[in-house]
Amino acid sequence: MATHDRLVAHLEPLGSALVAYSGGADSALVAWAAHAALGGRALAVTARSESLAPGEADAAAALAARIGIAHEEIAYSELAVPGYAANPPDRCYLCKGELFRRLSALARDRGLAAVLDGSNADDGTDYRPGRRAVAELAVRSPLAELGIGKAAVREALRALDLPVWDKPSSPCLSSRVPYGEPITRAKLEQIGRAEAALAALGFREVRVRHHGSTARIELPKREMARVFADGLADEVVRAVRAAGFAFVALDLEGLRSGSLNRLLPSL
Repeated sequence: MATHDRLVAHLEPLGSALVAYSGGADSALVAWAAHAALGGRALAVTARSESLAPGEADAAAALAARIGIAHEEIAYSELAVPGYAANPPDRCYLCKGELFRRLSALARDRGLAAVLDGSNADDGTDYRPGRRAVAELAVRSPLAELGIGKAAVREALRALDLPVWDKPSSPCLSSRVPYGEPITRAKLEQIGRAEAALAALGFREVRVRHHGSTARIELPKREMARVFADGLADEVVRAVRAAGFAFVALDLEGLRSGSLNRLLPSL
């Protein structure tokens, strides 16, 4: 049975569900399957917040319309969550806990039986404190439950002709700030402007790590050569400095998920 068909069969017994939906690959597949399995008893909800990259909420709405699932947005401020702005190592736990409490309350108000997220079977391989909130609040993770990893998610989305099948992962902008360094709206906006400017130069997958006055850029190694071979170095510097950074550094290790976790003493 195809991955997406397995997912539909897995969700049908729920009867109804709310999908925590960012518009990324994982939540897009869950939203598609929820709509296929539950029809009008499925609702996708996007939290529009300070740490969401520019354009992501609008892109999520457009994709939900293509899928056909009912879609709503809620205004959500991570910076208002107690303790979040101090940026402790369990920042994601604080954020996900508050968000999923709100989504669970919304699901109860609408008479929906479950809250679903897009965690996949590969997510247990990295430090992800947000998973603790998922477990505590009984949020269902159908991809992880079925052992579906990122490669299978992308293959299923491609088979369904959904355009996010090859969309790069885009963690929240707060993940660009080293733990213990305060998170502010100004920093998040600065990071968002810098990453948007680099995307405009053709870099689809990029992280701009915020180190005070310095931006440390992570690109896939296959893309790093373009910065120099295509004569883009000066443009990159101008674009990132225009976002508010004084210095621009290219990380020679390349892009890797959770690179700031290296600063945690237990990892």
